[in-house]
Amino acid sequence: MDSDSEGNAEDVSRSRRTRIIQWAGSIATVFVLVVGVAFPPLFGLETDMQLVLTIFLMAIILWVTKPVPFTISSVLVMSLLFGLGITSSFDDAVSGFASELVFFLFLLILLGNTIGKTGLDDRAARQLLSAQSTPRRSVRSLSTNLFALSFFMPSAVARTVTFIPLVKRVTTLYGLGAKSNFEKSSFFILGHVNPIASMALMTGGGMAIITSSVIQSSVQSITWVEWAVYMIPPVGLLYAIAAVSAAKLYPVNDSMTIGDTQSTDGGETQSVDDELEADPMSRDERIVAVVMGATVVAWIVGSFVGIPTILPAVVAVVVLSLPGIQIITPSDIRSMSWGILFVIGAMFSILEVMETTGTLTFIVDTITHLVPFGTMALWQVVAILLTIAIVMRTFFSTASAAITVVLPIVLEFGSVLGINQLYLAFSILTIIGSTTFLPFNTTAVLVSFDQGPLSMRDVFTFGLLTMVFALAVIPLAWLFYWPFVDAIL
Repeated sequence: MDSDSEGNAEDVSRSRRTRIIQWAGSIATVFVLVVGVAFPPLFGLETDMQLVLTIFLMAIILWVTKPVPFTISSVLVMSLLFGLGITSSFDDAVSGFASELVFFLFLLILLGNTIGKTGLDDRAARQLLSAQSTPRRSVRSLSTNLFALSFFMPSAVARTVTFIPLVKRVTTLYGLGAKSNFEKSSFFILGHVNPIASMALMTGGGMAIITSSVIQSSVQSITWVEWAVYMIPPVGLLYAIAAVSAAKLYPVNDSMTIGDTQSTDGGETQSVDDELEADPMSRDERIVAVVMGATVVAWIVGSFVGIPTILPAVVAVVVLSLPGIQIITPSDIRSMSWGILFVIGAMFSILEVMETTGTLTFIVDTITHLVPFGTMALWQVVAILLTIAIVMRTFFSTASAAITVVLPIVLEFGSVLGINQLYLAFSILTIIGSTTFLPFNTTAVLVSFDQGPLSMRDVFTFGLLTMVFALAVIPLAWLFYWPFVDAIL
């Protein structure tokens, strides 16, 4: 059987599995709704509590199995909040969309897309190598470029998509095979390690933005600079350990250069540098570079003078949309992935209703009575909460969705048990952002798995490794670094 036939058979098998999962999700959703509505309140719940828990469980099933698009399932669960009489008005049922988070994430997605649209991402990617590069140096350069680019290009998926073609081209230039150690270590960095960088800044992506919003509403105010001070060192350490491990797990050559390979093939060394040399920056590239740089500066300055974080993003999007510039156009807005925004808005609506009906407090009180947290040491309690986050994480296709669901519940436990909620929030973000057992758990991993040489076993093994690294970094930050930051801020 040729490779095309094998690929078609695999696509058909994958499509069949997807349909089975979707139908199973649809049936499970209907079953949960019927049981939740038809049965009298169970386990000491009040009627409203049981109904909102029913909708909460329905939402998770729909978002995990995806029988319908995220936008449709999100509208459904919010409509049920009103239709079943849990909220007094439809406005209350969709209150999650009044959150600044939804609009802020919308703006950052638009800004991130402009980097790819203008070609700035490709320009950054070209810095990966020259004719004098070696495979090992290229892996290091890939790691460094991805981390640096995360400060200006929030989407880990966009960074992955940008660098995949270059990694494949570099593999060819080195004369290495499609499943060489170089390509495997590079795709580990693109899929597993790359998303870790997005946690370093408050504006680094959906995970960080959602976590900062929950911290702002439930714990304390936190500025862009404060977040950077708290998170850049531990995230940088975690990123470095994971990147080094990717290179060590699949060792790569450090003596052969692209120039050597090209000379062997015909002495065309100079053509490599010519091919990789970037053209002069275009007008649009210069505009986006200046606007993004100014936005980052505004976030930093705004942390000291009290400018809301969303305002610089609003100004940046407006500037890039102005007549005569029009780098952001109506087609960019239409082509956005609206699903995750609807998921976040719907989840915040559900969580607000769970809060007002006392459901969240009931859950926490019930579990704290069943589990003897009072007899446990602090590290044991935190370990259990992190374990809960890890288990919940495995059911979600994006870390942002997992954070949205898990973080408020875990912070409620932290409040009841007297745990430092800020440290707990950072810890939950770190462990969720570092845990990927299956390709669908993280979009960047899914893309690298689909287009690279990694197997399911590779994904699970390295995902387990990054989770262990996170579990090692979190205690160091909790016990030593974050208290030091508290002392100096």
